[in-house]
Amino acid sequence: MNELIKCIDICKSYQRGEEQVHALRNINLTINKGEYIAILGPSGSGKSTLMSILGCLDKPTSGEYYLLNRDVSRLSYSELAVVRNRTIGFIFQGFYLLPHATAVENVAMPLIYRGVSTRKRNEKAKELLQAVGLGDRLTHRPNELSGGQQQRVAIARALVTDPDLILADEPTGNLDSESGAAVMDIFGRLLAQGKTVIVVTHDQNLAKRMQRILHIKDGKLSE
Repeated sequence: MNELIKCIDICKSYQRGEEQVHALRNINLTINKGEYIAILGPSGSGKSTLMSILGCLDKPTSGEYYLLNRDVSRLSYSELAVVRNRTIGFIFQGFYLLPHATAVENVAMPLIYRGVSTRKRNEKAKELLQAVGLGDRLTHRPNELSGGQQQRVAIARALVTDPDLILADEPTGNLDSESGAAVMDIFGRLLAQGKTVIVVTHDQNLAKRMQRILHIKDGKLSE
């Protein structure tokens, strides 16, 4: 079975004051291992909500979400945290690096929750930072790095647990075109390693570089 993700009739709604907001409406989606996918949609379309559910940060109101053939939509939030740490790497537009930590310390952070020793954590972090072209920035803190360099630290952090799935939310949104191209090159290398990469974006030019484009509007998905 080559299936990584299967969503069946996923709905998500929440209360905003007296109004009930339907963020996702009957999402049906299958994604296989090794695919490169864009989820394209304007602000308020539901793409961030969908990313939160795919990334096990949130649970659907109804429907079923299978990740590696396991129904994760019924898990508790603490169980979802374990799934995230083992299976998913996140890359955010805002980087979310710890300001007082070095590049190595930022990248090594997810391995703390796995009980990996400091020496092994740091070795793995250094190896990944070298792989993304930051071997000469190991002890630099975020304020000593450019935006493109910070994003590459964030990518290395996402990869340190060797996840099956990479979820990237507007990964080039805060970058100049050259840094954005460098990030996309890294994604290309990840695909060559068999990783599955899903990029959430509103940038149509970026989406055109993916194998599949999923459009979301008013909480409904089309391909």
